[in-house]
Amino acid sequence: MQSPKIFESEYRFCLILWQHEPIRSRDLADLCRDQLGWSKTTTYTVIKRLTERGVVESQNAVVTSLVSKDQVQAAELDELMEKRFENSLPAFIAAFARRQNLSQEDVEALRRIIDRGGK
Repeated sequence: MQSPKIFESEYRFCLILWQHEPIRSRDLADLCRDQLGWSKTTTYTVIKRLTERGVVESQNAVVTSLVSKDQVQAAELDELMEKRFENSLPAFIAAFARRQNLSQEDVEALRRIIDRGGK
């Protein structure tokens, strides 16, 4: 199953949910107010929108995620690779490496990942 598109504000919401789930919607709204500055109405609207898209589930006022953080991150990375790097992993890594100050330890860690075939 491909993860539904999650926009930036929704992702910040999901970070809170993943950390606290399962959680009552009222408690989630309180956390979103404290951490994101959202009103209860905004939180309930996001819950409804993400429920309709199959990202979260709300039953008996308890909210749980239907997609994991790993799934969302993988989908975002796939989209980035396709849109900006024409699905070329070497092009992505080259661009990343040019913009970062990779330590020798980072380079060795990347080599180990490549040697294992990404596993």
